[in-house]
Parts: sequence; C-alpha cells; structure tokens
Amino acid sequence: MTTACVIGWPIAHSRSPLIHNYWLREDDIAGAYDKRAVPPDELPRIIDEIRSGALAGCNVTVPHKEAALDLVDEADETARAVGAVNTIWREGGRVHGQNTDVGGFLANLDERAPGWDAAPLSAVVLGAGGAARAVLYALRLRKAADVRIVNRTLERAEDLAQEFATPDTPMRATPWRDLSRALDEATLLVNATSLGMAGSETLPMPEHLMMSAGAVVADLVYVPLETPLLRAAAQSGLRTADGLGMLLHQAVPGFEKWFGVRPKVTDELRRLVEADIARSPA
Repeated sequence: MTTACVIGWPIAHSRSPLIHNYWLREDDIAGAYDKRAVPPDELPRIIDEIRSGALAGCNVTVPHKEAALDLVDEADETARAVGAVNTIWREGGRVHGQNTDVGGFLANLDERAPGWDAAPLSAVVLGAGGAARAVLYALRLRKAADVRIVNRTLERAEDLAQEFATPDTPMRATPWRDLSRALDEATLLVNATSLGMAGSETLPMPEHLMMSAGAVVADLVYVPLETPLLRAAAQSGLRTADGLGMLLHQAVPGFEKWFGVRPKVTDELRRLVEADIARSPA
C-alpha cells in the first residue's frame, strides 16, 4: 500500500488527511495518508524514509518548510525562489521537493475572485514570513504593477522587497502606521500572517477597508473560514477569498506524485472540509 503523510510540529490541526483520504476513496486507490508530529531534529529521518521508498512522500508544514529545502536532493525553481518546500516525493532514487503554495494561492484567487489580477494590479501584503514569500513570488509571476509589504518589523519587509522586486513588479516596505494610505490605492490585500487564526490575536486593521472599487481581500488563514478581516471586507462591499481554497489546490500536485492520479478540487470536497472546521474550529 502506498503511504504518504503531512508532517509538522505541531500537526493536530491539519486537515490534509481529510483531503487526501477523500481523493483516495473517490478514485478507489489502495493508499493511505496520515499526519505525523515530527520535531525538528527528526526531519532528516522522514527524508530518509522517503529516499528508501518506505514512504511515498509527504506534505510539509511549519516549522519544517525551510529546513526541508536543504535536505532534498533536488528542488524546483519555485521552491528555490521562495526558500521553502512543502511537497516531497521520490523519483529515480532521489528525493525531490517543490513548493505548491504559490500555485495554490493563484488557483484559489482565480477560482474565488476571477479577474483579480487585471492590470493594473496593486497589492498590499501583510507579513514577512514564509507565507508572504510565496505570495510575493506569485504576485511577481502575475506581474503586479505595485506591491507594498507591511510588517511590524519594517526591516524584514525591506529585505523581502529587495529580494523579490523586479523591473516589472516593484515592491516596497511600508510601515504599519501607513497601512490605511496604502489600502486606498490597492486592488488586492493579502493577509499572510497567522493573525486572525482561531486562538491567536486579531489582526490590527482599520475599522473600514477603503480600497479600490472591485478590490479583493484574501486571507491565508482558514480556521475560522470567515476571519475578522474577511468579515470587515464583506461589510465594506469588497470581494473575498478565504484560505481554504489555497489549502485544497496546493494539495493536488502531491497527490498526483504519490498516487499517480491528478485529483479535482470539487464543491463536495470543500463542503466536507468546511463541515469539519465547523465541528472543530481549532
């Protein structure tokens, strides 16, 4: 039986097994997918399991994405650019890694808010961690006309702006105190922090989001599905995209690598995960 898993520390909150086991049932595949709590010092052991063929591969979540990049034998261009791996498999006796967060982010927005990247795309990205790196690379792929990176520590935002900016997609760091002014011109706002997640502090935002007409607000948080940010966006008449779609779409390439079938993200699958989040919102 082909076995894959998701690894993290902690990992109890992950909905990835729900997604992959749904696809296994749909395609009548004799496989298994579970979640494993892996402390940082045990990450090399998991990579060795994949290299030996004992494990078909794994999804990688916090805090292992950056470390996994250094442990795989080969990483794709996106993973190297973002500096993180979230999907690992064995091929030709070597361990391969890729980053599917970028594709998942783009596919979710394309699905939930068609036309979100119409020119001129002016984006505000909140955060300067690993999730923000994936978002910035995605915006570079779609040739955003302007990107402002807002972070509590301005120096980290400045480092990201320098790393990811291109002549086609200029980026600049913006102090949090200037957020309202930045939003006034934006067509896209992305929360790439964990603020607003169940059990964490609320994202500090203006009471009303004054953005361009037809603007889109995306939150990478998916528990709860409607974060305070998305609620404020809807009340301001803006289009929204929650984080669940990104989770679903980023899972597709890994399943195909491990089990040989490219699955589909369907409304039925989304409702299944939504119901699970409603039952256990943590």
